[in-house]
Amino acid sequence: MRRDTFLKSMAALVATGALPLSAWASANLKMMIPANPGGGWDTTGRALGNALRDAGVASSVTFENKGGAAGAIGLAQFFNASKGDPNALMVMGAVMLGGIITGKPPVSVTQITPIARLTSEYNVFVLPENSPFKTMKDVVEQLKKDPGSVKWGGGSRGSTEHIAAAMIAQAVGVPAAKINYVPFRGGGEATAAILGGNVSIGGSGYSEFQPYIESGKMRPVAVTSAKRLNGINVPTLKEQGIDVEIGNWRGVYGAAGITPAQQAALADMVAKATKTQAWQDALAKNNWTPALLTGQAFADFVDADFASLRATMVRAGMV
Repeated sequence: MRRDTFLKSMAALVATGALPLSAWASANLKMMIPANPGGGWDTTGRALGNALRDAGVASSVTFENKGGAAGAIGLAQFFNASKGDPNALMVMGAVMLGGIITGKPPVSVTQITPIARLTSEYNVFVLPENSPFKTMKDVVEQLKKDPGSVKWGGGSRGSTEHIAAAMIAQAVGVPAAKINYVPFRGGGEATAAILGGNVSIGGSGYSEFQPYIESGKMRPVAVTSAKRLNGINVPTLKEQGIDVEIGNWRGVYGAAGITPAQQAALADMVAKATKTQAWQDALAKNNWTPALLTGQAFADFVDADFASLRATMVRAGMV
């Protein structure tokens, strides 16, 4: 029997309960991470890979990073190279939806298979260590005087930090179209730009900046949550009179053309991985909020978030 036929049969048996998830322990999973190393998608994908192995549902997980265009480059490669492959997964999230809305790439997530939402995370805005600004109020005052002089650094165009920057501008009376936003292909590049003082202010998930915040190389000035994050003494934008709240979420998709049984089997594998100690450790280390959602509920969530993001970006003048 051909290997791909065998794997499809195994997936169907797992999904129907005829075989336990442990039958997948011999599977060699492939994880596409459509971003450069060092960012939130990279951290999420590798943490999930560890958890899948820890759960005993995969014997190995290999990773491929392909950054650029808010994940659109990696998405296109995943779509073209993994059709019908029940062992392929791709990390994605709200950032990719924003990039699809602004960039209109030839391949969309609607062409691949939703598996699971994993986490949610709010962004933190930080200043370089030697910044002339000390607070978000300082940034806003300069933004009002000369919008182009404030360089915002973060993920690709359409990322949650890009949308947040546009919403901040609107909230303080500055046209969103006037913000000077500098997109980067991955969290590592954005971090380097902030540390080097090449941008005025940077935004991303707290976990990406945490080591630099703790060492004093970055100064956190605001989080995009409704209330302060647990154990993190950083004021919200709302506390500072800026009526902006926006969250980020991350999840995984499967390849195009897999069967409903294979889709269900992958969702079960991921769900089992989220119950492992390895995954719990990753949640605690990165200050992620667990947000598991699978099946049709996840597909419906993505559709609704697409519509909500598009409306926000239209109001902000980004589309």
